[in-house]
Amino acid sequence: MRYADIYKSWQDDPEGFWMEQAKAIDWVVPPTHALNDSRAPLYEWFTDAQVNTCYNAVDRHVENGRGAQNAIIYDSPITDTVRYVTYHDLRDQTAALAGALRDKGVGVGDRVIIYMPMVPEAIVAMLACTRIGAIHSVVFGGFAANELAVRINDATPKAIIAASCGLEPNRVVAYKPLLDGAIAQASHKPDFTIVLQRDQQPCDLTDGFDFDWHAVQDGVTPADCVPVSGDHPAYVLYTSGTTGAPKGVVRPTAGHLVALHWTMKNFYNVNPGEVFWAASDVGWVVGHSYICYAPLIAGNTTVVFEGKPVGTPDAGTFWRVIQDHKVRSFFTAPTAFRAIKREDPKGALIKDYDISSLRALYLAGERADPDTIIWAQDVMQVPVYDHWWQTESGWPMVGNPAGIEALPVKIGSPTVPMPGYDIRILADDGTEMPTGELGSIAIKLPLPPGTLPTLWQAEDRFVKSYLTNFPGFYETGDAGLIDEDGYLYVMARTDDVINVAGHRLSTGAMEEILANHPDVAECAVIGVHDDLKGQLPMGFVCTNKGTARSDAEIVADCVRMVRDSIGPVAAFKLVAVVNRLPKTRSGKILRRTMVSIADGADFKMPATIDDPAILDEIRESLKPLGYGR
Repeated sequence: MRYADIYKSWQDDPEGFWMEQAKAIDWVVPPTHALNDSRAPLYEWFTDAQVNTCYNAVDRHVENGRGAQNAIIYDSPITDTVRYVTYHDLRDQTAALAGALRDKGVGVGDRVIIYMPMVPEAIVAMLACTRIGAIHSVVFGGFAANELAVRINDATPKAIIAASCGLEPNRVVAYKPLLDGAIAQASHKPDFTIVLQRDQQPCDLTDGFDFDWHAVQDGVTPADCVPVSGDHPAYVLYTSGTTGAPKGVVRPTAGHLVALHWTMKNFYNVNPGEVFWAASDVGWVVGHSYICYAPLIAGNTTVVFEGKPVGTPDAGTFWRVIQDHKVRSFFTAPTAFRAIKREDPKGALIKDYDISSLRALYLAGERADPDTIIWAQDVMQVPVYDHWWQTESGWPMVGNPAGIEALPVKIGSPTVPMPGYDIRILADDGTEMPTGELGSIAIKLPLPPGTLPTLWQAEDRFVKSYLTNFPGFYETGDAGLIDEDGYLYVMARTDDVINVAGHRLSTGAMEEILANHPDVAECAVIGVHDDLKGQLPMGFVCTNKGTARSDAEIVADCVRMVRDSIGPVAAFKLVAVVNRLPKTRSGKILRRTMVSIADGADFKMPATIDDPAILDEIRESLKPLGYGR
């Protein structure tokens, strides 16, 4: 079947479609129906089923003869280590750790926080929790103590699993002092911790409270998989909220299994036994869905990469990993490719590697600007697919379903909705916008399996955040348009659509224009306050290494290009050339923080910021433009 036929089959019979996809999962008690709408608009899926995530991700592959296949390839250019974990190994390791947790009183419904770097043991910890029905909450390794404390108080974990340290290209990040500080600050206290001691920086353990990863498993009876109900939370993942309080996105077990399994072949076009690599971190949703769960559920080999796109050791590290491990599908964020492009503008390093195993590159996590897509296509000589989803959805909402049918690529669009997602463009009053016009991107309820049914311990906040502005719809918080072919264009977060003298303009459209400048490696556009026009667009550009032209020439070009493309209505005249942009550790540009700095407003230091010192650099760059004082 072609994409259009499959999408229509879902539209015509959603219940039948999802019950058919559910056949790919091994159930303890199979579902008798897919959708549970008894509490609409709070929808749930496969609620009468009994199932176990770890069994579907690990044990069934061993039982079906895949035990000797690699489940995980750990590649750490920082430590110069490559390690292979077979499905048989993974089953034994998860069963042993799950047994240790069980023996210390962790059971179905208990929460366990995982605070670890990119090592295979992080995946083992996640799977061990699901094995015994515990609910894990992974917190990005190295998060500040106060941010970890906030999550401890919200999740109220019985245990915390951590590592002694994490590794950056030029430094060791000690995790234990951060963990101790967080527990000291938190009003909720866990019963115990389990700590993986890393050779690069072991830590002291408190007797009776901190337990060594290996010692705690000695002599333990391995744990069997415990069935849980279909609506049981597999995990809670915290995402930043606009109020500053983190939102705990709940991921239900059964829908998660069904949706993620569907994506591996139909969307990412990998077959069981093939190698899939998502270059992200287990602290983010991509790490949950596409480093840990989806590849393992589908019987793939997943790559756990402890490194950076540049600096470990150079801008060719991605090509080496693809070559060495024969990666078939590769998924990362556009910011990683912008970093590679900035270091190696001509893509010369790829000539040293054979990446012929690769079928396609998938980009998501932020808007993929056309310049980056074109550069990646030219250098890699494979299809490059932008796709769009969120922590809340857990799997792609819009993309190019290459495993079904590779649709024509329209650069600037993540392509078309996946089955389960009925996407509409709405005006502020909830009416649908005409084709090609900008509005709020909303999804008609119910959302499909695997998406969030609520927020952890915060149902009212879930309804207010997502379901209130447009009754009957899920509000994505993004703005965009749909063209005459049904392709979606995600232009900006709704708060990045700026109003210049009454004209609604997309900062994302301006960023696309700036990114086309041959000397611009990366850029961002924000809306700043203006007494006359309400808001004005302000651009920030980082230039490529080796650029010969002056900053003033590049600024003049940028102003002209935006005015030529959008017109004088854009009132685009403010541009700062900067060395780098403030980002989260996952690579998202902190535009809202930049707006606060430019407008001289108070703001809370973002918990996920990669390097706080950069905010002072941004502040200094704004002064010549008359902002940021």
